[in-house]
Amino acid sequence: MDIYEKINELYDRKRKIELGGGDERIDKQHEKGKLTARERIDLLLDEGTFVELNPFVSHRTRDFGMDKMEGPGDGVVTGYGKVNGRPVYLFSQDFTVFGGALGEMHAMKIANVMDLAAKNGAPFIGLNDSGGARIQEGVVSLDGYGEIFYRNAIYSGVIPQISVILGPCAGGAVYSPAITDFVFMTDETSQMFITGPKVIETVTGEKISSEDLGGSKVHNAISGNAHFRGASEQEVLEDVRRLLSYLPQNNNEMPPRLEADGEKDDRPDLADVVPFETIRPYDVRKVIDEVVDEDSFMEVQPEFARNIVVGLARIKGEVVGLVCNQPKVMAGGLDIDSSDKAARFIRFCDSFNIPIITFEDVTGFFPGIKQEHGGIIRHGAKILYAYSEATVPKMTVILRKAFGGAYVALNSKSIGADVVYAWPNAEIAVMGPEGAANIIFAREIANSDNPEATRAAKIEEYKQKFANPYVAASHGMVDDVIDPRDTRIKLIQALDMMRNKKEDRPKKKHGNIPL
Repeated sequence: MDIYEKINELYDRKRKIELGGGDERIDKQHEKGKLTARERIDLLLDEGTFVELNPFVSHRTRDFGMDKMEGPGDGVVTGYGKVNGRPVYLFSQDFTVFGGALGEMHAMKIANVMDLAAKNGAPFIGLNDSGGARIQEGVVSLDGYGEIFYRNAIYSGVIPQISVILGPCAGGAVYSPAITDFVFMTDETSQMFITGPKVIETVTGEKISSEDLGGSKVHNAISGNAHFRGASEQEVLEDVRRLLSYLPQNNNEMPPRLEADGEKDDRPDLADVVPFETIRPYDVRKVIDEVVDEDSFMEVQPEFARNIVVGLARIKGEVVGLVCNQPKVMAGGLDIDSSDKAARFIRFCDSFNIPIITFEDVTGFFPGIKQEHGGIIRHGAKILYAYSEATVPKMTVILRKAFGGAYVALNSKSIGADVVYAWPNAEIAVMGPEGAANIIFAREIANSDNPEATRAAKIEEYKQKFANPYVAASHGMVDDVIDPRDTRIKLIQALDMMRNKKEDRPKKKHGNIPL
């Protein structure tokens, strides 16, 4: 046998590996509306950039008839390539081989490529489509999950980690995505749950479908376990590419900057976006659109905890993270879910050098027995902790209301904001003028010949004396009261001023955020 025969043998072996579980299983994958592991990689990466690693790895199990079963690549494709010209590392589970189930060598391949991603300072992406742990391998498959979880944790905040759920993801398998920075799901074909519908029915008697238990809508709107969803795998993978365009390669780099040619910095329509009357709702996304570069806002978790809006955008080409009260929902008040959503996003931005801008219009923390018993104190404290801990440039614009503890929590000067601006109609106070007047002037109102007229007068008096931006500005808690139309210009100036910001924290192992 000469060298060319050996080369031909090499290509024959590779072709067999690339075929995965074979044509029949590939057809079944397509019938379910799902792509194969390699088709997904081709869609995600720049054309022709994928380099596969460990293609010849196979399982070592001899029990339960596994010695007679081949598993090309052991059910997972790993390697590296480029997205938008920048390196990324990834794995893509192959459902056509052992149902994508994770075994010892399958896990080893994933762990190896995760280590490479960390050593080379590049994002790591997991394309998940798996039946869970490979039962035939017993405890070594569980140990394999542990190897992956450990790396998810120690590389958190070092390199961006993205999980894409493109099929079933059950049992221990769900914990790896839960540790990563962002989770994407596809409608109808992806699910996540700890225990499936059959187990739940056996244990509790409750009947539910896989989709209703752990589908994309559930995790994007109710549980908050996922951040994005799409109607198809193509749409989801295109969104992953878009998300990566905002992120640095690692925690030692700055986010990629784009040229913002043709963007006008004066935004005259901003003065008319927010209603002057404090009780009238509006969509804060309209404020965002008037401030950021055109079509640059990518909202994160748009369906979960809708009383707060978070996401990535660009201002004059610079990537920023936005945290914004949404007066259109629950009057923009903070509750348990919105506290968790905001705190986690703030910490992500801080990990990867993304400046944080807060648009504030908040009545306070949402009242109620359910919130109190659910731990609003602990959850609300997460926002305070996240903002205080963050060392990236932090700017706040008070659009209208800033009341009580929520004012302090939302990046006030006292917890580390670098720059705080307020619009001239802003009300900054311990509580709303109506409630404050009823308490402070209770006796005068009660003894008045015309209580309603007196109450109205006292509310106005409180507004003039306390609930305006100039009182806070006189104490240095607001850096400037600005014309709403100049908001974008002021933020551009602030971002430019703080481009080289450095801020140290006391040396410690880590803090103890109230989880």
